[in-house]
Amino acid sequence: MSLQEEVELLRKIPLFSKIEPAKLKLLAFTSERLTYADGDVLFEQGDAGDAAYIIIGGAVDVVVNTPGGPLVVATLSQNEIVGEIAILCDVPRTATVKANCELTTLRITKDLFFSLVIEFPQIAVEIMRELAHRLEVTTNKLREAVANA
Repeated sequence: MSLQEEVELLRKIPLFSKIEPAKLKLLAFTSERLTYADGDVLFEQGDAGDAAYIIIGGAVDVVVNTPGGPLVVATLSQNEIVGEIAILCDVPRTATVKANCELTTLRITKDLFFSLVIEFPQIAVEIMRELAHRLEVTTNKLREAVANA
């Protein structure tokens, strides 16, 4: 995938849709493109948060350790971001994320992510919306899991 194709992909992500193309090009250029096989782990629950990942292709399962065993609380796919909670809140990873098929991501370091949030406050608003949505979905799944336990 060319740099221009990565810029176009970033533009489709709501989080980055309002960023000017030159900044998206810098983001694409400074991000690390990584590929994973089905079952590969991007990071484990409890790890230090050092980066967020934009899914270019494929999908991941977000898995939380519970007393009853691992629970898949979300599946994320192309044009979604994962791993931002740990870098935003400066807390250990809240879940394990693993590829559930062949996966390609752009890895955005913590420093780069924060510089984007500072320069483009609209990103912070989009992050809050996404996190609120994920919290709602996770809460509902945990309620279901407790009810069925």
